[in-house]
Amino acid sequence: MVRPLLAAAAIATAAHLLTPQPSDDRIIKVYGDLSTAEHVAVIVPGADTTAATFDGGRAKPYSTPGGAARALLEQARSLDPDARLAVVAWLGYGSPATVSLDVATEGAAVEGAPALRRYVSETLRGKRVSLLCHSYGSVVCAKAVPGTAVADTAVVGSPGLGVSSAAELGGTRLWAGSGAEDWMRKVPKIRIGPLGFGPDPAGPDFGSDVFATGAAGHSDYFQPGSESLRNLTLIALGRTAEVSHV
Repeated sequence: MVRPLLAAAAIATAAHLLTPQPSDDRIIKVYGDLSTAEHVAVIVPGADTTAATFDGGRAKPYSTPGGAARALLEQARSLDPDARLAVVAWLGYGSPATVSLDVATEGAAVEGAPALRRYVSETLRGKRVSLLCHSYGSVVCAKAVPGTAVADTAVVGSPGLGVSSAAELGGTRLWAGSGAEDWMRKVPKIRIGPLGFGPDPAGPDFGSDVFATGAAGHSDYFQPGSESLRNLTLIALGRTAEVSHV
């Protein structure tokens, strides 16, 4: 197991030197009425998210932060037309490139977490906040959430959180989803030095509430009509007793 990981790290290092990295785009956009919202869901995207892919530029519109936010709001309206929910698509950190060494280390997450923590604690003070974190974005969330009043943190397609159990994240309730068709399931959940993020938050011993995501692929968690989107919306609305489990 170690030898293949080291080989992959060497390949990633070479790719990092040869592949242009995404620009350091920072975008925070609110969907819905934040001033009247009782519930606020903050979507934290993963790798390869830039201004060009924030709300377009991909074959699956719901796989972008903006598209995911709109899909979540639409699902919330179908569940409760009177729901007072706002959704924030939060790209407040330098998203790493998928083909790079950066995506296998915590550097971008460590740099971005204080900004997410400030946004949640200051801008969203007094709201019931849920973090919905995709792929590398889950690492950012794990670094940001301890010490905040975030009610729920839901991670999907996570490479690991850089912690050994849900208890290390403080008082937030941790949810984890891993789609049957998600290639991230095949990535080893280990840590060797600065590489990797440790155990799978959707694993049986991590301490997460593992929710059903159906056959979701890595980019499909916010797909309209999917079980994963319905469950993420229920979490965002605080209707956690209705979430379906694996």
